Amino acid sequence: VIFADEGVCFAIQKGLVASRSKIKWFKHNDMEDLERLLIEQAKEDKKNPKKAKVTRRFLVVEGLYINYGDLCPLPKLVELKWKYKVRLFLEESLSFGILGSNGKGVTEHYNISPDDIDLIAASLENAIGSTGGFCCGKKYIVDHQRLSGLGYCFSASLPPMLATAAIESLRLIDEKPGMLVELRENCEKIHSKLSDINGTVIVGEPISPVKHIRLAEPSTDRDFDVQTLQKIADLSRDNKVAVTLARYLEEEEHKLPLPSIRISVNNQLSDEEIDTVFTTLSEAFQKIITH
Repeated sequence: VIFADEGVCFAIQKGLVASRSKIKWFKHNDMEDLERLLIEQAKEDKKNPKKAKVTRRFLVVEGLYINYGDLCPLPKLVELKWKYKVRLFLEESLSFGILGSNGKGVTEHYNISPDDIDLIAASLENAIGSTGGFCCGKKYIVDHQRLSGLGYCFSASLPPMLATAAIESLRLIDEKPGMLVELRENCEKIHSKLSDINGTVIVGEPISPVKHIRLAEPSTDRDFDVQTLQKIADLSRDNKVAVTLARYLEEEEHKLPLPSIRISVNNQLSDEEIDTVFTTLSEAFQKIITH
């Protein structure tokens, strides 16, 4: 049985399908809804203790949600994990190399020991700028994963050049933690600026490098809203600011997020560039929405 946040990204959704497990979805970052499901499971287990003994229970969340730009409430998740005896899987593709004073992710951000998390997985394609990924956890879990995981059976090792690039990125983060401070400052600056654009809602935490700009008053026609945002993105590109809409496989998403323009922030943006992004997007929204 897998308890999964309904806001997880498409890759996790496909992994859940491939697991052939019973999936129980809880509302995005809603710990009351999650606990309701956990209580229901506990009642089911009492009715059939023999089945309960062989039922494995997992909790799957993202550290930093790519579709929402917000953080999982990890302290509460850890509390529920111990209370209801479930294994916690944490996907950190966006939070690794970004959150925490040393870039170690959402566990460092919340000052929670990684030992409290059963499995941490992340891609190396975001902050690390390479390819591939990793899984880490307690030794017995990693040993099982190494021998039984599909990656071991059907995949290949990372090319030496890309492995070296990943190692170098980790070295830079380790030696220059100031980059993480610059990134957080830029995230907060651009979040504050974007919040002033009329007719929009900025979805995501101020410290998140991923932000979604949604229409404050969406219509009942999704296609119309997508077209509106696409016109704004096109107009911004014409004025030398490249932005893009968040893309989804609409027919296959478990819960399709509202249309949005997705912004990714890096630590090298200057104050002048941030001002340019804000001015260009603000003018584009004003021109398209008012017409």
